Amino acid sequence: MLKIYDTLTREVRTFRPPKNKRIKMFTCGPSIYGQQHIGNYRTFLFEDILQRYIEYLGYTVIRLLAITDVEDKAIIQANKENKSLKILTEKNLRTFLEDFKLLKIKSPSVMPRSSTTVDQSVQLIMLLLKKGFAYWHKKSVYFDPLKFENFGRLANLDMNKWPKVKRRFHKDTYSGIRWNRGDFILWHGRKENDKYFWKTEIGDGRPAWNIQDASMITKHLGYNIDIACGGIDNLARHHDYTIAIIESISNKRYSDYWLHSGHLFVDGKKMSKSKGNVIYLNDLIKMGFKKEEIRLFLIYHNYRKRLNFNLETLKELSVKIERLRGIIKNLKNANSSSSDKSATKLIDNILKNFESNMNEDLNVKQAFDDISTSIIKLNCLNSEGKLSSTDAIKTLDNLRRIDNVLQILF
Repeated sequence: MLKIYDTLTREVRTFRPPKNKRIKMFTCGPSIYGQQHIGNYRTFLFEDILQRYIEYLGYTVIRLLAITDVEDKAIIQANKENKSLKILTEKNLRTFLEDFKLLKIKSPSVMPRSSTTVDQSVQLIMLLLKKGFAYWHKKSVYFDPLKFENFGRLANLDMNKWPKVKRRFHKDTYSGIRWNRGDFILWHGRKENDKYFWKTEIGDGRPAWNIQDASMITKHLGYNIDIACGGIDNLARHHDYTIAIIESISNKRYSDYWLHSGHLFVDGKKMSKSKGNVIYLNDLIKMGFKKEEIRLFLIYHNYRKRLNFNLETLKELSVKIERLRGIIKNLKNANSSSSDKSATKLIDNILKNFESNMNEDLNVKQAFDDISTSIIKLNCLNSEGKLSSTDAIKTLDNLRRIDNVLQILF
């Protein structure tokens, strides 16, 4: 059975799906004020592997990928480029979807935008106001975390450090992975020079980033889901905010499992524009790397651990995958009339080993390495005339099943 590390309980848990075999899965999407870098795609790829493997096990996954297209950063960037918010975000969304396709990331079941769920944001805010978790202050609405029991439990936040004096945080997001110990904003009331706002039941304004995911989730998936995913950055503020908002209204557990991916560093340093070490997918394509090679690099190591990017490691993996793909093509030429017992055993173990490794919290590295070892051994038998065409067909069928998950072998 599949076992995954649950960020909330801080332990490896056996995944127990609902009886109807329909898995509701939320994955944090991009904020499309700018282009996504390969660190972002590491997270999207681990989520893709998770979805594909759950489907491999026979379940249906309804996956929501949230798109943030209205927030402080996007508005600032649009003004900086002297563009409308729509033109800026549409351009970046097109690039994002092209990258998704290039990396063979499966299209989500539903991909709403924050601009299309303002109505739901308003409804949630009205409920939070009514229940006393939120309040008005200078035309804007804030959420008081102290009103929500066990606030910060996902990030294991020490609430003893919460200030006694009330503080409010007005921005959508703040730089760095730090906690804002105070009330967070849900609704930006319209200011005199605001260009982007909606006329709603609670007045003119726009939903803050803090409530946008909760709005998209509850509108399309309901108030309880099976799996919630994102990058480790989301453990500062963001995901605990979403829990507080949804569970304050429903009084029920929001997500049964939580998974988070680790950071991507470049040559030992955190990727950032200020350091000048941000790498985009197109940069690697221009260097001559193939999409399967990039995908393998980003999924190969444990998704929860920090991954260090350097060109030498990518080149080494590129050689490995290129060699393996060549051997797989060569297996099609197997034509021995008899089957060797050792070949039969190797072939039978391909799927077993793959599932055994993937069931251990998505151990892609060991799964890939075991596949490589088996294929190399089968290739040796093939060169000795000990691999029948029937053996080859079964091997290729098994590999195609596996590649429905990995998307790197064919």
